[in-house]
Amino acid sequence: MWFWFAIIALLCWSGSDLFSKIGCQDADDKYSHLKMVMAVGVVMGLHAAYEIFVGGVEISWSVIITYLPVSALYIVSMAVGYVGLRYIELSISSPICNSSGAIVAILIFATKGFGELPPIALVAVALVCIGVVCLGITEANEDEELRKARQDASNHHYAKSWIAIALPVIYCLLDALGTFADSKVLEVLNEDSANVAYELTFLAVGIVCAIYVLGVKKQRLIPKREVPKYTGALFETAGQFAYIYALADSAHAALAAPIISSYCVASVIWSRIFLKEKLSAKHYASVFIVVVGIVIIGILDI
Repeated sequence: MWFWFAIIALLCWSGSDLFSKIGCQDADDKYSHLKMVMAVGVVMGLHAAYEIFVGGVEISWSVIITYLPVSALYIVSMAVGYVGLRYIELSISSPICNSSGAIVAILIFATKGFGELPPIALVAVALVCIGVVCLGITEANEDEELRKARQDASNHHYAKSWIAIALPVIYCLLDALGTFADSKVLEVLNEDSANVAYELTFLAVGIVCAIYVLGVKKQRLIPKREVPKYTGALFETAGQFAYIYALADSAHAALAAPIISSYCVASVIWSRIFLKEKLSAKHYASVFIVVVGIVIIGILDI
């Protein structure tokens, strides 16, 4: 089941990417990224309450504290990602950010070895990672005219500044460390308890952001502008749930991480369909490479 949980996480997080992008692209709202954190905190808090009071999931301070380093890495990386969405096109930021899957696979292989994985599985992981990285390289070297047309269409004026590289790279490193730490912690924690611990921690962060944005800065929430954020938060929460179960299978964590991180593949497709961001033949070639790798892994899991 780990493979299908990974695919569900991939699809949900690409949906979160899209709606978070829409929700954070208002240049006049400099607190949009904090409002996005608030939205995720609300949705995750509600899901955590359901899991505790209806699902009977056991949670304690010791579980929350044990999972806290992982939660911190994820939450900080996500906040950095939301900030980046205000300045960078989705099809530029997402491939760089999600190179974290390659880093996680390397870390897991370096610490656990290859186990009983057949050589073709390693080839498939390599294809997924190469395809994701190629998307980023394509963005960095694409035709200047195409880049200008993309900027004019989406009003992203920072696409070639240091911000366009720094924020995604920081996200990538933090997310990779979080995923690697998660694969270790889930060896001793129950998946449901770990997920609820993460959601409660995110709820606490969301409350802090709400106090700052609504109480200190006296910002207002305009329902129409918040709808995309809460839609993205729903996808984010669903993706996190599937992600935990995919990664909990420690024997396949090195395969699951690159698949999940390749949600940038779906993101660039959604950005083309819904945000009208132009893509080149090289984009589609990179997407094809990733899809081939995922299909091979799926066939091996059947």
